[in-house]
Amino acid sequence: MSKKLVAIILSVFVLSVMLAGCGGQSDQKQQSAKAKVLKVGTEPSFAPFEFQDENSKDYVGFDMDLVKAIGKQMGYEVQIVSLGFDGLIPALESGQIDAIASGMSITEERAKKVTFSKPYYKSGLTMVIKSDNNTLKSFKDLEGKQIGVQIGTTGADEAKKIKDAKVREFNTAPEAFLELKNGGVDAVVNDLPVNEYFLAKTGTKDAKLAGEVQNAENYGIATAKKNTELSEKVNKALDDLKANGEYEKIYMKWFNKKP
Repeated sequence: MSKKLVAIILSVFVLSVMLAGCGGQSDQKQQSAKAKVLKVGTEPSFAPFEFQDENSKDYVGFDMDLVKAIGKQMGYEVQIVSLGFDGLIPALESGQIDAIASGMSITEERAKKVTFSKPYYKSGLTMVIKSDNNTLKSFKDLEGKQIGVQIGTTGADEAKKIKDAKVREFNTAPEAFLELKNGGVDAVVNDLPVNEYFLAKTGTKDAKLAGEVQNAENYGIATAKKNTELSEKVNKALDDLKANGEYEKIYMKWFNKKP
């Protein structure tokens, strides 16, 4: 074998090793980039927490701004995944998503399936009724009435406890409000900020809030039970955002008041 041939074979060998190394580095970079994406599930019809902008079609709202800020603080790119509310926890358990940010109340039942972050918003339930309805003044007055709720929510759970009430579940809050307008239900039971936003955004004079706020409850960001590392990172990022003033800015933007 000539020296020239040996040199050519060695050159090819070295080049192949270098290319393999580059390929390995490329794969590592891709895996690293993948690891930095945080898939967050939400049901985007829960304004002002999450909804789709009519013009840009982007998912916007308090939860959306907050979870993106949390992701940025953690060094993750946040990818929003739209799902039905009752499908969020199953999607988290199956690994389809990494977290849930969807105005989800921290309840004992849900906490058996997921790990919640520290509370980031305190809410409560109210009812929306027609403006000319002067008989429904409290949740007790809903006994035997037709109640519209969003499926899978704590509002739905509470409505089902009301004696002889006929509870109608809808996939989204706007569908429940439309049914109220059409006279198909006597009231809609949902979270206070959602009801307030609906009335303010639509400017409707056909509906109003009624009754005292029921069941003050906290919202939390949910992560999988097995992913304790992510849960800890979310809590730390949330603490950091509260300390540096970013949380307050986001809160002011959507609720026009300090937290």
